[in-house]
Order: sequence, then structure tokens, then C-alpha cells
Amino acid sequence: MRKTGAQNITELDKSQHPKVKTAIPQQTVTMERPPYNPPSEPEGLRNPGTARAHIAATPAAPGGTPGWRDEHAHQTVLQQHVLFFDPDGDGVIWPLDTFWCFYALGFNVFLSIFAVFVIHPTFTYVTCPGWLPDPFLRVWTGSIHKGKHGGDTGAYDSEGRFIPHKFEDWFSKYGKGKDGVTLGDVFDAHKGQRVIFDPIGWTAEMLEWLATYVMLWPEDGVMKKEDCRRVYDGSIFYDIAMERIGTTNPRGQWKKKPNDWAW
Repeated sequence: MRKTGAQNITELDKSQHPKVKTAIPQQTVTMERPPYNPPSEPEGLRNPGTARAHIAATPAAPGGTPGWRDEHAHQTVLQQHVLFFDPDGDGVIWPLDTFWCFYALGFNVFLSIFAVFVIHPTFTYVTCPGWLPDPFLRVWTGSIHKGKHGGDTGAYDSEGRFIPHKFEDWFSKYGKGKDGVTLGDVFDAHKGQRVIFDPIGWTAEMLEWLATYVMLWPEDGVMKKEDCRRVYDGSIFYDIAMERIGTTNPRGQWKKKPNDWAW
């Protein structure tokens, strides 16, 4: 069976990229996790390995989220990701902001409180503007890139930009040919992506994907790649929250722009 698998990989390599070999028959892990191998002449998205400053671009969405990229051209993709949790848009996320925003996304009171105790002690010091710890455990969005951890997909770079190739690479390795990932795929990815002596990265990566699964809660068990892409740029948070207006949001009406929200 190993020989047959090797033949299939070799045929795939030859059909798409005669000069690029992505698997070695003797090393099964290279066959089990095929990397993203873009066409020699990509259509729609050029230079997928180049990090995008403010657009979460993929081959399926080369322009990012319609209407989102221009509105947030002054923010990195990672800053856009956390923007939802800063309702007044002042660049500071308070623990209470995190609680209400998680609650608005459909998480119950217990999980919303849990999110506060996980997120704020972890990210407050690395993002704070000074040397002294913040007694209120606030998180600063302007330096959120300093909170990047190991074991992740690598789709965010160390400055908060978005790397399309890394995003596609992760789904290619663990999506098993689907246009998305299941919870089982996430567990496989957690095992495959983790690096040595990085318990914070191991924990953060698993909790982030579990939270994403609970938030999306796909009926067929598959988190769609496009939905995940919109989690990266944060645009999907607003849609999910606004769908819940008048039902579970206990503090008033949601509005599209954070600085216009009325709690």
C-alpha cells in the first residue's frame, strides 16, 4: 500500500509541478500531510507566500472579505481579528468587553467567563505599552502581534500580517481533501503543528480551534474554509452577533461599526 500511495503522490507531483516534489515514499509523514502546492501560474491570487498587511486573501477570496478590506486598510489582519472585542474602538480590550462579546457570539456565561480568565492573563503583559503589568488585565490591540504563539497555523506572521500560503498549507495537510476541517482534523493538526517545550502554544491553539468550532457549530461537522478565513480577519464575528440581535444579547442592539455600538 505504501508503494501505491507513493505512486499516487508522484503522479500528482508530475501532473501539477514537474519540478516540485512534496513527498518521499520512505517518509510516510510527508505523504500523509501533503503541503499546499499552488499551480505554476496561479489564477486569482499571485504570490501566495507573500504576507498581506490588511487582507486575508486566499485563492477562493483573493480580495478578502468584500467591503471589509477598504474599511480596515489601516489595520493588520490580526488587529482586525480582535477588533470585535473592542466595542468602543479605543484600542483597549477590557475583561468585561471580552465577556460580553463572547456572550454575544453565543457562548454561555460560564464559557464567557472562562474566556476572560484564559485570554487576559495571557495577553495583557505582552501587549501592554509599558514595563509594569496592568492591574486591570487589559489587552492592547495595537501591539497584539506580540501575542503570537507557537503551534498555530502560521497564517499570521510576527507582525500580524496574513500569509495565504500558510493558511492553504494547513488545510491541505489536515483537511483530507475537504473544503474545511472536522474536529478530528483539528486534533490531528494540534498533534502535527505543536513544537517542543511550548505548553502555552499547545493550549492556546487547541482552545482557539475549539472555540471556533463551538461558535460556528457546523451541522455537518465540517468548519468551512471560507468561514475560517473570515474568523482570521474577524468579519464573521459581526455577522454572527447581529444574527442574535433581540434574542440573547442582553444589553441592547448591535451595530455594524464597533465605535457605534450601544450596549
